Amino acid sequence: MAANNGLPRIRACLFDMDGLLIDSEDKYTMITNEVLQMYDKPNLPWSVKAQLQGRPQPEASKIFHDWAQLPITPEETATKQASLQAKYFPQSQPLPGVQTLLSTLVSTQTTDQPVHLALATSSHSKNFKLKTDHLTELFAAFPQVHRVLGDDPRIGKGRGKPLPDIYLLALETINADLRSKGEAEISPAECLVFEDAVPGVEAGRRAGMQVVWCPHPGLLGAYKDREEEVLAGLTGEHKEEEKTAPEKEAEELQAVRVRDAGKPGVKGDGWGVLLPTLEDFPYIKYGIRVL
Repeated sequence: MAANNGLPRIRACLFDMDGLLIDSEDKYTMITNEVLQMYDKPNLPWSVKAQLQGRPQPEASKIFHDWAQLPITPEETATKQASLQAKYFPQSQPLPGVQTLLSTLVSTQTTDQPVHLALATSSHSKNFKLKTDHLTELFAAFPQVHRVLGDDPRIGKGRGKPLPDIYLLALETINADLRSKGEAEISPAECLVFEDAVPGVEAGRRAGMQVVWCPHPGLLGAYKDREEEVLAGLTGEHKEEEKTAPEKEAEELQAVRVRDAGKPGVKGDGWGVLLPTLEDFPYIKYGIRVL
């Protein structure tokens, strides 16, 4: 089945987790606000939270502390947050449409046009366990070898989202399996990234992949009238001046790979789509044949 959006048929779906598959982003907000209230600080606004989503923890921590100006160190803040995370993260639940979407995609793997799945989350192993140990059936859709977490040693230091590395690595875990079976590898253009966070959308676009952006209503409000900019990966979440020389060299190599994959990265190019929910997902649009 061909895609009906004029783009390559999707052969792999790569998923973010927090705020996309499960409601853990709401838990993060609740936890952060509890800490802020301890010091009579205002609740975290979406204008700031939008900058924290999808980023590696050290970078997110710096952004948060520059804004919050708490009278405690980042390390002390992290200790308080960790205590609350142990309480709230095990209460995380799937977001609307997620269970049906994953089970439907898994069912394609018995057909002659399988859609392969991988997870690409900035969450580190400890928090991943807290959030998912009670959701084993849901996360069974992602074999262990196709899970890439934020503390994966294969991701270079400082190379988290919005850089494309985590999604390229997730795709490589799938292609390694395909090579071992003598099957055709999947190109970035044949991948669909599912994201709720703006840095994650940029990461997917920089990887040369198609992207579905399914944001929290609060985040969507924070980017009102900038939706096409987000979908093109042009929000500038990745700052050139923040990169070291080795990072710049790696970025230049990645730019060649993205260019070779034919991704324009301009507003309205159709490679990014905004969906308010993952319910009633348009499989036919992406050339995904379901049973």
